Amino acid sequence: MTSKPEKHYPTSFDPRTLAKLQGLALRARHIVEGYVAGLHRSPYRGFSIEFAEHREYAPGDDLRYVDWKVFGRTDKFYLKQYEDETNLICYLVLDVSESMLYRSPGAGLSKLEYAQCLAAAMAWLVLHQQDAVGLVTFDDQIRTNVPPSSNASHLRTLLQVMEDVRPVAKTATGPIFHELAERFRKRGVVLILSDLFDNVGSLMAGLKHLSHRRHDVILLHVLDPAELEFPFRNPTMFQGLEQFPELLADPRSLRKAYLQEIERFRTEVQKGCRRYEMDYRLIRTDQPLDMALSKYLAERSARVR
Repeated sequence: MTSKPEKHYPTSFDPRTLAKLQGLALRARHIVEGYVAGLHRSPYRGFSIEFAEHREYAPGDDLRYVDWKVFGRTDKFYLKQYEDETNLICYLVLDVSESMLYRSPGAGLSKLEYAQCLAAAMAWLVLHQQDAVGLVTFDDQIRTNVPPSSNASHLRTLLQVMEDVRPVAKTATGPIFHELAERFRKRGVVLILSDLFDNVGSLMAGLKHLSHRRHDVILLHVLDPAELEFPFRNPTMFQGLEQFPELLADPRSLRKAYLQEIERFRTEVQKGCRRYEMDYRLIRTDQPLDMALSKYLAERSARVR
């Protein structure tokens, strides 16, 4: 019997290597210095004021926008009009429910730690482009809501909020997304990082509400490799999370049904996201951070051109 070839990841981005670094700030800096700082022009580039066209002056118009060169040639007043562009706002929405603490022996980071690293790197990137980023943490209710800011010092606040997370409750994605759709008054990119352990109908209804508000919704579905492959063989005591009890079971008798169910769930979520024109990405916690980032950024860049 031949064994599978061992995966070789760049040392800087291997989740097992990142797990050895103490603190989210250090992990985020490691990711940023090793990869994000080396990116070329970011797809997040948001703020620019570009000339669009002229229109004739009307009484009450602001004289600051008079094009005096045109006046000199035509002896008529025309105003410069500009494209109405504003800074991009990125809302990071981080699931901090108890199930996000799961980490199988083959993964270097828990789902929460991996999602925090992604969120921290994305926050750095948005702020580096002088755009605004905010953060919401949630389980069955909104735990923290840090308003968007483009101040460079804002990164320290976001990292501290994520460091202080203490997951204890279950997930309630649907009601949370409905509430956020009402709270996020200004349109922006809503980047959700979650394992999505919730009812599909409720989840999709909440996401639809965000999309209806004309936000650009990106769903990063963060899962541990064991949750996708169910590699257990011997009778196992499964630890209950999100208020479920422990369960002793024979994995071999459950594996086929489990894999069918997890695939069915993912398929339904993907179909729903396509229906409402939202991005869906499966993120494995054994996946190198640079791979997760580069795939997202490349596809985002191609879509917004």
